[in-house]
Amino acid sequence: MAIGFAIGLAFGLYANLAAEGAAWVEFLRTYITGPIGTIFLRLLFMLVIPLLFSALVVGVAEMGDARSLKRVGLKTLAFTVIVSGIAVVLALTVTNLFKPGAGVDRALADQLLADAAEGAGAIIQRNAEQPSGIDALINIIPSNVITAMSANDILAVMFFALMFGIGLLFTDTKAADHLQKGIEGIFHVAMKLIMWVIRLAPIAIACFMFNLASVFGWDVLIRLGAYAGVVLLALGVHMFIVYPIVLRVAGGVSPIWFFKNVKEAMLMAFSTASSNATLPYALKVADENLKLPRAPARFVLTIGATANQNGTAIFEGVTVLFLAQFFGVELSIGQQVVVLLMCILGGIGTAGVPAGSLPVVALILAMVGVPPEGIGIVLGVDRFLDMCRTTLNVTGDLACATVVSRGEGDDEVAQGEIPEPQPA
Repeated sequence: MAIGFAIGLAFGLYANLAAEGAAWVEFLRTYITGPIGTIFLRLLFMLVIPLLFSALVVGVAEMGDARSLKRVGLKTLAFTVIVSGIAVVLALTVTNLFKPGAGVDRALADQLLADAAEGAGAIIQRNAEQPSGIDALINIIPSNVITAMSANDILAVMFFALMFGIGLLFTDTKAADHLQKGIEGIFHVAMKLIMWVIRLAPIAIACFMFNLASVFGWDVLIRLGAYAGVVLLALGVHMFIVYPIVLRVAGGVSPIWFFKNVKEAMLMAFSTASSNATLPYALKVADENLKLPRAPARFVLTIGATANQNGTAIFEGVTVLFLAQFFGVELSIGQQVVVLLMCILGGIGTAGVPAGSLPVVALILAMVGVPPEGIGIVLGVDRFLDMCRTTLNVTGDLACATVVSRGEGDDEVAQGEIPEPQPA
């Protein structure tokens, strides 16, 4: 995968610098690299729903008793809220400190906004069509789970899977035991199919990177440099300072050992920019590399693919403040607290697909008096930042699984370089 990443990036940069606008480059993107990347993602997304449903149902049912489920659920919730809160506070701090919006070239910003006007309008329209407030909460409960699956409504599917798993946990009959084994069989089949799809990963990653680099070139790194730099700074601090502290203190494992064992999932997250598409890799890494106990790990990772997105929370916080600075909108402490809370909730409820956080950003902008159309300004660099924040999201899911699993298993629990303490 690393070789594919390097080859795709190198050829993409060459195509952008030496053959920009050439017919053969457009032909490659349209008929070869584009379709290959799309087919790879479609194969993964095709299997995500059965994998997510079966993993969450079996993960809950294998808890053994309601106390284990309650304990794991509360630990997961506590980790998500606390670490997401730290992420957003970090985002607001660095944005207020460096003020990237104050130094942006207005002419360049206007050009970017004009170029991306159609995309921004689509995002705002999509956001307007989404339910909000109490309706959004009610919609988590599906009236028809088949419709929710066909619409790729991950939150609704997760709610049904959670309820179904709890039902299995409390049903002590032979038929229920057979049903649980059948659903676990679905999980095994889905994982087997995904392992076959994973063999295409190096080729798909090369295609993703070629498409990205051939379109943007070095612009993906230098346009809106101040804004992108602040986002990357916040993501980097969270990744390499906050997570290591959490892993050492709360997880009892070496951060070096952890990052060494999750690098495969991190690379896939960076390439696909989708937490959902990376879920199979995260489950594989947790089981084979980190050696986490299966039940809590499956529960945490399937929930975390949608609910534990620290990178998304950071991105949303920086983006809202950046656009407020750009448009000269002074946000009071109270308004920034609203932004903080909304970003935490946004990190929990944002769809784990590429650019899934942009409608949430548009919603927050409207709430604090910043023109939602300003989202078009960041579209030029969003793909690259999406790749980076997804990497943090997936790493955070695996860190959460490591912390929550501590004391939940026996000899299957990850050891790292620090001996795992025995359960109390």
